[in-house]
Order: sequence, then structure tokens, then C-alpha cells
Amino acid sequence: MSEQPTEIVPYKDGPLVIRGAFALRDEQGREIDAGRRTIALCRCGRSQLRPFCDGSHRLAGFRAEGGLSAAAARRHELVASVDAERHQ
Repeated sequence: MSEQPTEIVPYKDGPLVIRGAFALRDEQGREIDAGRRTIALCRCGRSQLRPFCDGSHRLAGFRAEGGLSAAAARRHELVASVDAERHQ
């Protein structure tokens, strides 16, 4: 049985959620032990647990698209819906 690919999902007004096998490293290349296979990474810059999300984006009023921004969509093709693939 093959392992599912790692999934990274940018949530609207929230963190990047990573599910699956991954290696998280600091700028010097040292591995950061996340302690689990699903984590949320801060996008707002307000978390006291960076690089991990602590929910500070809610109080800060952080706003960002989920998925691709309009500018990114012009440069990167959206391959397929994950939900569509799972239901085939």
C-alpha cells in the first residue's frame, strides 16, 4: 500500500495546514520536530509559537485567500479538485 502524498492547504484567513509525511527545517537546515503528521503553520506572523499557528490570526484580523490567489492562479494551473479525485 502506497502512502498518500503530503498535502499543504492554505486556509482562508488562516494557516497553512500540512498533512502527511514531511520534514520541517530551520534556516540552517536543522530539522524541527513537529511531533505529529498534521500541523498548522503561521501565515499572519503573530503566532507566539512560530513557525506553528497558535490561532493569533483570528484576533489580528488576518485576511488571505484560501487556495490560490488571483495572481498565483494566472501563473499556476489548478490541476484537479481533491474532492473530485477522491470521489472517482
